[in-house]
Amino acid sequence: MDNSKRTVVVTGFGPFGEHTVNASWVAVQELKKLGLGSEVDLHVYEVPVEYQTVQSLVPSLWKQYHPQLVVHVGVSGMATTVTLEKCGRNHGYKGLDNSSFCPDSQCCIVGGPDCINSVIDMESVCKRVTASGLGVTVSVSKDAGRYLCDFTYYTSLYLSHGRSAFIHVPPLGKPYSGEDLGRALQAIVQEMLELQAQAEEKIHCQQHIH
Repeated sequence: MDNSKRTVVVTGFGPFGEHTVNASWVAVQELKKLGLGSEVDLHVYEVPVEYQTVQSLVPSLWKQYHPQLVVHVGVSGMATTVTLEKCGRNHGYKGLDNSSFCPDSQCCIVGGPDCINSVIDMESVCKRVTASGLGVTVSVSKDAGRYLCDFTYYTSLYLSHGRSAFIHVPPLGKPYSGEDLGRALQAIVQEMLELQAQAEEKIHCQQHIH
């Protein structure tokens, strides 16, 4: 394995409810075609809309790849923009998944904090992508919806000490195509990696000063 490469894992969700084709997985597949440049090793996964699968799959992705960043992508029927989620929440999971299951505790991690913020500055990512003239509107949110999206995000944030991101996309054609969403994901993830690299550089410099 080439250690100079950064490893990034991006997930989308499988079908559920009225979303027989899940825009998030379509967008992630488009991103895979585009790639993130020669310096980044990109792995993509489709996640079933099932709490118990998420509880085993998300830790296995962190363990297997030791990624620089994991980005989860989900669809929101209410979204009209590509939405960057700032945080994941631990409690309030009452909606049944595709297996008609919901956790008895109605939470992700018993004893975990109520809310975990991503270490990535979503406002900065949003501003930078918007300024790049992508033609896709990007916004920021503090509520990932208390369903599998939020559950997955919190689980990943908990395991990675905040080194995760979540992006909500609208359903296909409302208004963006899969290709549009793929381009948006590419631009967003590249900005996230750029911000991460700058933060690491800053820490590195401070260590040399002391």
